[in-house]
Amino acid sequence: MNSLNINSIFLISAIFRVGLILYGEWQDAHMEVRYTDVDYLVFSDASSLMASGHSPYKRTTYRYSPLLAFLLIPNSFLSPSWGKFLFSTSGKVVQAACWYGLVVHFRIYPIIYALPIIFFLDPCFFQSGTKPLLCDWTSAHGKTPQINSEVTDQCDIWLAFKSIFTRSRILFGLVSGSVFLFCTGFFFYLYGWEFLHEALLYHLTRTDPRHNFSIYFYHIYLNYERELSVLEKLISFLPQFIVQLVLIFCFAKDLLFCFFVQTVAFVAFNKVITAQYFVWFFCLLPLILPWSNMKLKWQGLCCILLWMGAQSHWLMWGYLLEFKGKNVFLQLWMASLLFLAANTLIMIMLTRHHNFSPVFRRHAGSKRASKRD
Repeated sequence: MNSLNINSIFLISAIFRVGLILYGEWQDAHMEVRYTDVDYLVFSDASSLMASGHSPYKRTTYRYSPLLAFLLIPNSFLSPSWGKFLFSTSGKVVQAACWYGLVVHFRIYPIIYALPIIFFLDPCFFQSGTKPLLCDWTSAHGKTPQINSEVTDQCDIWLAFKSIFTRSRILFGLVSGSVFLFCTGFFFYLYGWEFLHEALLYHLTRTDPRHNFSIYFYHIYLNYERELSVLEKLISFLPQFIVQLVLIFCFAKDLLFCFFVQTVAFVAFNKVITAQYFVWFFCLLPLILPWSNMKLKWQGLCCILLWMGAQSHWLMWGYLLEFKGKNVFLQLWMASLLFLAANTLIMIMLTRHHNFSPVFRRHAGSKRASKRD
């Protein structure tokens, strides 16, 4: 069977996404549990306020860039589903830096990718006046898993330190930072400190007493009437920070896989986890599966069933709490612990069965080029 070309893949994906949107509209109208996430309603309300000439931050719990509300203004006069179709449609250093700066302003969490991107812009791969050389993935596919020797090889420490500040890395940092600061400064001019707090600063000390997948929710719920100190609010970032550093230094050269495991870990250890967060790493999963030697039968199937089972177990207690009014907070928290354990185990299994696949190979003239080149 011939492989599908890229246009066929895009067409099938678009049809599948449209089908899900239409099904979501039906479920919202006919079932007790809505398909559409409540945040989408918040987005739509904020866009209606902006269309009327008001600040989107008059809508309580809207804590995103005004750019998001602006893009959803057609929700008010075309169709409430406009934003759903918009979300479903969404190589050079400068271009990449511009997009990255815009994306970080749009949704702050991609800031976690900054360090691996900087590591990825290795002077051995990106040299002035030459194009980076793609690795021969076909010949490397199917080899046994190996640790990221490109990242951890024992090279000259002083040479490595000097190579940190290269033209590509400095250019990427300056351009992406400038785009981010320009967008932030522009909307700060329009909406003042309200924008800065709701869109950016709020996420650093966020405390949400409502039940969610995070293991922190129960502690926050029990102590919500007592004002948590800034230290207590920030301490939950420590496990996230440590795990992110470990993953970055191990997998930075295998950029797609690094992004995937970073995102899974970031979501799993976050203070607040809702179902929409899973999309952040699910969209990366098809990009790393071709380099996994995990068989669907039985290891892959076990991972799927484990994740779905842990989530369904949590959703059962969440349904009893939210829709039936049962006092099952402790059981729900234990389900959150189980869900964290399931995510961690699955990430470990995917890592152990992953074939290290750097995107680019080193130029022959590089001082750090290996004998394999």
